[in-house]
Amino acid sequence: MFTIQRAGERAFFDFGWLKTNHSFSFADYFDPENLNWGALRVFNDDTVLPGQGFGTHPHRDMEIVTYVLRGELEHRDSMGHHGVVAPGGVQYMSAGTGVRHSEFNHSQTGDVHFVQMWVLPR
Repeated sequence: MFTIQRAGERAFFDFGWLKTNHSFSFADYFDPENLNWGALRVFNDDTVLPGQGFGTHPHRDMEIVTYVLRGELEHRDSMGHHGVVAPGGVQYMSAGTGVRHSEFNHSQTGDVHFVQMWVLPR
């Protein structure tokens, strides 16, 4: 069954450096009735403070798409890729059998706001 979830109904967490909304179960948020929608496993709406971000961490068996709405997001991974994604830009990462990466707000003065989707590969 398909249920429309309004923005205000998503799980919200404020970690100080990160404000995040989860559309599905993610990290410490678990709702057994809301694990995914087909192959879409994660749809997070994140705002990260200047100079802050996610340190190097692993992923595997996941296709990850990030769309930057405001600010600039710096990405670096174990495959040697490094770049800064500007507003309206998309960053795609195929984790395959395993990859390590980090994501940080490239700015020291303004927030970065982005949505990130994780899709299970076929």
